Amino acid sequence: MANEYTEYDYVAAGTIDVSELPPLDPETNKIMKDEFSTGFKLSLLYYAFIFAIPILNWFAPEFMFSRIWGGMTYSWFLTGIVAMAMAFIIAYIHTALYEKRLQKYQSSDGSSFGKPEGRDIG
Repeated sequence: MANEYTEYDYVAAGTIDVSELPPLDPETNKIMKDEFSTGFKLSLLYYAFIFAIPILNWFAPEFMFSRIWGGMTYSWFLTGIVAMAMAFIIAYIHTALYEKRLQKYQSSDGSSFGKPEGRDIG
């Protein structure tokens, strides 16, 4: 069935040898390290919170399984509502830090690095 389509020349996907790629420029390398560091720290914060819920369930079941309102327990509240809110807050923090870092790099050398035409970040 795929051989019926002759509108374009099929190009097989190849592989890229990472050792043959040119090294990143220092500015891009710094930005990528900063982004990784920020993402890693925020991920650790989120995973620590998520991991704390079963630990609290184990060591403080009388509190975690007590009712807040209706049938919702503290365990469900932390898992369903607080964890979702944390995900949005972490995404906002990561985006805000990225834009702050981007403005720092734009103002440090005067270039328009990472700034699309017609868009003002700040």
